[in-house]
Amino acid sequence: MSLQLYTWATPNGQKIHIMLEELGVPYEVKPVNIFTGEQMEDWFKEINPNRRIPVLVDATEPGEPLRIFESGAILLYLADTHGKLIAPTHAGRWDAIQWLMWQMGGLGPMFGQAQHFVTYAMDTHPYATERYTQEGGRLLAVMDKQLATREYLAGDYSIADIACFPWVRIHKLAGLSLQPFAHVARWYGAIRARPAVDRGMAVLREHLTGVPRTKEAHEVMFGKTQFRNP
Repeated sequence: MSLQLYTWATPNGQKIHIMLEELGVPYEVKPVNIFTGEQMEDWFKEINPNRRIPVLVDATEPGEPLRIFESGAILLYLADTHGKLIAPTHAGRWDAIQWLMWQMGGLGPMFGQAQHFVTYAMDTHPYATERYTQEGGRLLAVMDKQLATREYLAGDYSIADIACFPWVRIHKLAGLSLQPFAHVARWYGAIRARPAVDRGMAVLREHLTGVPRTKEAHEVMFGKTQFRNP
């Protein structure tokens, strides 16, 4: 198959699952078990020097397959390649891109840190928990204000919404609620009802368990193991 996706059931992986299902293009799922450390193995380093999922390998054209890592870059590549889910106009295109970058630089990292300290940390860290949940709430407020006058983040449904949806989905694990953010809640419900989103979220659903609360899994995900021999 010309498209291979190295992925796992995480928000960053789910972005690409949803995108590919929305596009309706065939792809092969290559699971990378990040809980057991497969992303640290040498074969994966050859695909992504940063040792993180997802990675898209496109062998559509003759010659050396194109390898793309970073979920935002993959979303942009697929949108441009297929001419879908990003506005064709100059202003519309950059509207979607800026919200994509907002997710990559803010929503994802802050929700990820909040989720870590609220749900996965073995010990309590009140300062860190408060820091990241407060910032997560601030970002939801920014999003809510944008959605007060638009159905979707960049006007029409786009890669910006696809990027944000899996992260907003974990709001409870990050110690947050959508109740104060009516426009975000409306947006979330509309996207969750899309058939392609449902199919995308079903990819590797059997592994949608969160980080196992074992010493080994925490060492792989959060400990010194992940820093060995970059």
